[in-house]
Amino acid sequence: MEDYNKVIESLGVRYIKSKNYVLQQPFGVRNFYDVGNNLYLLHRGVIAFGDEKQIVEEGEMLFVPGGRSTKIYFGDPDSRMISNDDLISNKEKFFRSNNDLDLIGDAEESHSFVSFEAKVFDSVNFFASLDVPAFLISGNSKLANLIIKVIEESMQELPGKERLINIYTENIVVEIIRYILKNKMFVEQLATNSTYFKDPRLIDLFNYIKENIGGDLSNKVLSNVANVSEDYVGQYFKMLTGINPQDYIEYQRMERAVFLLRTTKKSIREIGKEVGYKDTAYFCRRFKMMFGIPAGKMRRRESAMNI
Repeated sequence: MEDYNKVIESLGVRYIKSKNYVLQQPFGVRNFYDVGNNLYLLHRGVIAFGDEKQIVEEGEMLFVPGGRSTKIYFGDPDSRMISNDDLISNKEKFFRSNNDLDLIGDAEESHSFVSFEAKVFDSVNFFASLDVPAFLISGNSKLANLIIKVIEESMQELPGKERLINIYTENIVVEIIRYILKNKMFVEQLATNSTYFKDPRLIDLFNYIKENIGGDLSNKVLSNVANVSEDYVGQYFKMLTGINPQDYIEYQRMERAVFLLRTTKKSIREIGKEVGYKDTAYFCRRFKMMFGIPAGKMRRRESAMNI
C-alpha cells in the first residue's frame, strides 16, 4: 500500500472541463478518443460501451482513460454509429448543455461528465500507462457526489470556484484509484507502475523529454541522460513502462500539440516545429493517425465541446 501512496502523491491532477448534457438523439461513437480522462455519471437514460455494448445503469459511472479509443453508445445501443470526427464537428446535434443547477439529473437521457489529466511527475499519463480499457464504476456514491460538486461549481461564478473544482477533481482521481484497488482491477499493471515510477533514471528521462519535447530525443541522447548504452536504452525504457521510448515521445509531442492548438493562435506549422516536427505535412499525417481528426479540427474542438 505504501507504494501506491507514493504513486498517488506523485500525481499531478489538472481539471479540463465538465458538463451536464441532455441527449438530443441516440447515437454511437465507433472510435471515441480524448487525451483527457473522462468520467461519466448517468442520471437517466442509457449509456453503453465496448464491443459487447455493456450497459451503464442509472447512477453508475463509466471511466474512459485518456489516450484510448473506445466505442460508446448514448441512448439506444442499436442506433446509428458516427466517428469521433463527426461528434466533434456536430456535437450540438447530439447534446444540449444544461446550465440550470435545479435541473441536474432530472432530464430524460441526461448525464454529467468530468474530464481531467492525471500525470505522474507531471510527465506520464497515469491511467494511459496502465493500458486499461474503459470500465464501469458502480456502488460509489462518494465518487458520484464529487462529479455533481464539480458540475455545480462550474455552473456558478463564486469566490474560490477554481480552487474547489481542483480539490474535487483531485479527490475524483484518488477515488478512482481506490476503486481499482478495492476491486482488485489491473493489479499487475498497478504493481508494475508503482515499481518503475520510483526508478530515478526513468524519472530523469521523463523530465528530460518534457523539457526538450521539440529537440533531439534520439536513443543516443536518451542513453546519455539515463547513463545506459544506446543499444540498451530502448529495452530499458520498455521493460519499465511497457512502451518503447520513441512511441512515448510521439505521444508526448502530440499531447503538447493538442494543448497548443487549444490555447494559442500559433499556426499548425509553428506548432509542429515547436513539438519536434520539421515537416508540417508529416506532422499533420501523424496527428490525424493518432487522434482520428485533422489538427485544424482539433483546434475548433474546444468551442464545439463547450456549447
